[in-house]
Amino acid sequence: MPTLLPGEFADLEPYATVWCLATEAERYGRRLAGSMPEMQEFYDAITPRAEAAIAYCDRFPLDEMPETALNLLHLLYSMISVSFAVEAWKQPRIPDSGAAAVDCVIEPVP
Repeated sequence: MPTLLPGEFADLEPYATVWCLATEAERYGRRLAGSMPEMQEFYDAITPRAEAAIAYCDRFPLDEMPETALNLLHLLYSMISVSFAVEAWKQPRIPDSGAAAVDCVIEPVP
């Protein structure tokens, strides 16, 4: 089975197929579709590795990142996406937001 992440982050590989998402819309949709136990497990696994993952990604120019490093960056973006749900809201949706939705019109690069 091919790996999605750099070897140094093999412990995070189980989360890569679910959380390595290239766009904000995909990450937001995944957060809304996810359960809190699932997000908590992902958050607990990646948070202690976040500084090392950022340092790894910083070794490459953004426009020359190897695919495994880019996947790691997307995993970090997903961690950010679930962080408020896990740390503050204790639910996937923003509290008291009713039927409001977020549509991202510009994506960060990469």
